[in-house]
Amino acid sequence: VCCTANEVAMRHGIPMAGNFLQQENVVLTGACEAIVVDVQCIFPALGPLSKCFHTKFITTSPVARMPDSDFIEFHAENAGENAKAIVKLAVENFKNRNQDLVYIPEMKTNATVGYSLEAIKKCLDGVTNTQVDVTGTTKPLVECVKSGVLRGAVAMVGCNNPKVRPDTAHIELMKKLIANDIIVVVSGCSAQAAAKAGLLSKEAKELCGDGLKRVCELVDIPPILHMGSCVDISRMMVLAADIAKDSGWNISQIPLVGCAPEWMSEKAVSIGNYVVATGIDTYLGVDPYTKGSSEVTELLQGEHGIKDWVEANFTVELDIEKLGDKMIEAIEAKRVALGI
Repeated sequence: VCCTANEVAMRHGIPMAGNFLQQENVVLTGACEAIVVDVQCIFPALGPLSKCFHTKFITTSPVARMPDSDFIEFHAENAGENAKAIVKLAVENFKNRNQDLVYIPEMKTNATVGYSLEAIKKCLDGVTNTQVDVTGTTKPLVECVKSGVLRGAVAMVGCNNPKVRPDTAHIELMKKLIANDIIVVVSGCSAQAAAKAGLLSKEAKELCGDGLKRVCELVDIPPILHMGSCVDISRMMVLAADIAKDSGWNISQIPLVGCAPEWMSEKAVSIGNYVVATGIDTYLGVDPYTKGSSEVTELLQGEHGIKDWVEANFTVELDIEKLGDKMIEAIEAKRVALGI
């Protein structure tokens, strides 16, 4: 569940159960012998909820010990032994499962996951003319953007938020963007929202504009690429840096924006700041609680705040339809500035 699911799906192909707001649902199936948490994105109700079933609620960090939990502290030097102890506890707890309380939904979707920078370049190598070009670059992607086959890209990251209808903003924005020939890279709970909606499957190309659909067919990729957990934003930034190197553009010039339509976690704040500091305009669909200070709001969102320093800033738009329009307009404006 959540970012741990993204990590193990990315590296080992283990299927994901859901994202942040579904963690209680996992326990509610009655088929969960143990739910294990670390330090972030943990519902306080997991302890009391687990007591209603046979589920063992296990915490692993001294900074996130919680009531009604079993504490098994993880240490890097013996993490394997810690993991074995937890698995043993779960296996031994199976006999306590109450079949009358078990309900496992049948809903499943297929998703293609694990697009690291290396995997993306390998896919692009498949359409590289090795007689004239070297492999292992993002040049085929750059050429698609320059020619207008792809209008640009959006890096969509982050959380579900209980203050809005969960996943809706992610899914509707993704559909709007790919219909406008904008490829999307996703991580974190945004990626799982895409997976649940079938948008990480190669069949999702049917929802794309003609340009992106053709790219998906030639490169054999889905229109939305899964790049891991939300803290794997560094993968996206390295990809942006490689595109800048291969195109000769500054990162701030690339027809690329960041987006966190349902951000909630404190790490989302760090991620957003990282993206903006890299020179990529970032769009938020939930208010960042800065309106109490006009100076801070102007600093983050104005034309002469942080934008003067890093050539990027934040845009806040709570209307998701308008948020999508603003991202598309920003991408098109960058194209005009580049003369492409």
